[in-house]
Amino acid sequence: MTSDDGVAKQWHSLAGLLSAGLEAPTALLGAPMAGGAVTPGECDRAPAVFRTALKRISTYDVETGQELCGQGVYDAGDVGLKRMSPEESFAPITSAFSALVAKYDLSILIGGNNAITRPGVHSVDSSLQNVGLITLDAHFDLRDTSAGLLNGNPVQALLDDGLPGAHIAQIGIAPFANAAYMHETAKAEGINVYTIGECRQRGVEAVLADAFEKIAARCDRIYVDFDIDVIERGLAPGAPGARPGGMTTTDFFAATRAVGAQSKVCAVDLTEFDPACDVSDITSLVAGRWFGELLAGFQTRGS
Repeated sequence: MTSDDGVAKQWHSLAGLLSAGLEAPTALLGAPMAGGAVTPGECDRAPAVFRTALKRISTYDVETGQELCGQGVYDAGDVGLKRMSPEESFAPITSAFSALVAKYDLSILIGGNNAITRPGVHSVDSSLQNVGLITLDAHFDLRDTSAGLLNGNPVQALLDDGLPGAHIAQIGIAPFANAAYMHETAKAEGINVYTIGECRQRGVEAVLADAFEKIAARCDRIYVDFDIDVIERGLAPGAPGARPGGMTTTDFFAATRAVGAQSKVCAVDLTEFDPACDVSDITSLVAGRWFGELLAGFQTRGS
């Protein structure tokens, strides 16, 4: 079908942006890790379900008139992690993802399992001295690591590895979802903590701007972990760790677009999506829209 001026009328989906061609400003890598989950599930299915959901998300934003069609994304496929634990997954993820981070302006790591955040951050800076971490998460992820790596302790693992606490900001921390010792650890380590209540009171974009100001003052490169369980549980049933009273999807999308626009953000991940828990594709469509918001923000860099 064509318009009167001969221009083809066509639905463009975000899936159409993914390409095997290396020439693109952004890159995508799946990390289907199954092991090390506090709540057993099927997070390893998330990268495949995420890519399928992109077929249902348009490249056009009617509210801003912004069109993403033509902004290619190199799809590097998935890291082979079958039956691997978080410890075993560290080397293959860092090997594959660091190569993308070195080449692309923005590299995107798709979980499942939040344990991918540790190798993701190492992929940006193996010394951990010039990288900052911002998390959107209901949880501190500061469980003890003595019993091994889990999706509940990537932040603690990074502290153990040498990431300075002052290089970390955690946004959306929920009440009655964390232990007191975790909060005490965050304060003792100098982590910048923003609760979900503060996000509601000040606005998530204002909170995010404050976090960026603090982390960017210390670090040249920033990694952002989008743990989908920061969202209100009723709006993200495919996030097993989500709680009632979490972030709205509207705020989550606004934060995502703001992150995409930040020039110091060189890598992000999407974690804690378990397709086995989803209802009517609600969470998979949230993940797909998240990708559109991220690319929309990225497209405004330098403008």
